[in-house]
Amino acid sequence: MVSKLDNNDLQASQLNLSSQEEKLLKREKEIEELKSAWEEKVNQASGLTQEEAKKIVLEKVEKELTSYIARRVKEAEEEIKLTAEEKARQILVDEMQHGVTDIVAEYTVSSIKIPSEEIKGKVIGREGRNIRIFERLTGVDVSFEEEGEIRLSSFDSLRREVARRALEKLIRDGRIQPPRIEEVVRQTKEEVEKIVFEAGRGLCDEAGVYHLSPDLVSILGRFKFRFSFGQNMIVHTLEETKIGVALAHELKADVEVVRLGCLLHDIGKVITEKEGSHVQLGVELLKKYDLPEKVINCVAEHHEDKPFSTVESVITWIADAASGSRPGARYEAHEDYVKRMTRIEEIAKSFAGVADVAAYQAGREVLVMVKPEEISDNEAKVLAYKIAQKLEREADYLGQIKVTVIREVREEVTLPAES
Repeated sequence: MVSKLDNNDLQASQLNLSSQEEKLLKREKEIEELKSAWEEKVNQASGLTQEEAKKIVLEKVEKELTSYIARRVKEAEEEIKLTAEEKARQILVDEMQHGVTDIVAEYTVSSIKIPSEEIKGKVIGREGRNIRIFERLTGVDVSFEEEGEIRLSSFDSLRREVARRALEKLIRDGRIQPPRIEEVVRQTKEEVEKIVFEAGRGLCDEAGVYHLSPDLVSILGRFKFRFSFGQNMIVHTLEETKIGVALAHELKADVEVVRLGCLLHDIGKVITEKEGSHVQLGVELLKKYDLPEKVINCVAEHHEDKPFSTVESVITWIADAASGSRPGARYEAHEDYVKRMTRIEEIAKSFAGVADVAAYQAGREVLVMVKPEEISDNEAKVLAYKIAQKLEREADYLGQIKVTVIREVREEVTLPAES
């Protein structure tokens, strides 16, 4: 009896479930019909198909994402600035380790041809006596590593010049003995001192400065024998002074402060008696001779070691950069220069949406023109960051590279002619 009742209950439950399932399927069908009708009404109201609406949503998301990326890039740049100085020092040390041998050899050695082995023996002297006296008197190191050539090595360009002139005189004279070496070196030092003073006075005259201490004039004259990246420092200093004075006149700044600031900005480079950076040594020297504070500030700030305190300091910095970055001003093999500039432009052109690229300032600045119909404002910011990253990985460049992306949109309207 119990078993029969259970079967009846089970059948009743199954019938009930079947009925509920039919109702659910019917309800689901009604919902789908309502959904389709609603989508059709929305599409009709907006004038868009489902695919078109989907495309609009995706474009909106993409724009929002691009804006977010641009904002994150800016935040990352701010964070990088906080640690950039320490990183820059490390990079500089690494690069100096790689390039120091070639650079030192190029700028610290003077060579003199030896007419014969007999003269070479006289220069060396018995048991090396003559050459030891010559090295002691001139302060340079002498080597005979190259056949038919004597090499004079010293970080002090003035000492090398004295040694070169003295040795050439001794070779021509043929009397190479300790007393004669002492006499010739002494005479040559006096001769070079006069040359240096005349060079300094000539530089001051051309720059329009006539009231400097004779000691400062003589120190400036050392520029005649000093080169920076293959550029003679008298030429660089005079060029910078003329640029600075012209800018000062245009900007109504203190012309005399700029004139002296440009003339004296690198004077610390020829001070070899003390230790320190050329900026620090230059500032100490100018304070010793009581030059105006504004002039000293121009020297102290011309490498941005300190924040600019006056417009004259800014002009001195601009004139220094203009003279140093002038094409051809500083030494670089022509083929290497062309290859480096071409490579920088090729890397920037490799990105989609780039119309044209121009590298200038010896490759330190890159101007990128983009197609406005393909690149938005936010995308331009991201593109600048990507180009800079790729240049950092793949290009050879000096110092820092500034990447500027320009997106230009022009609208033209032509009005009908008046009747």
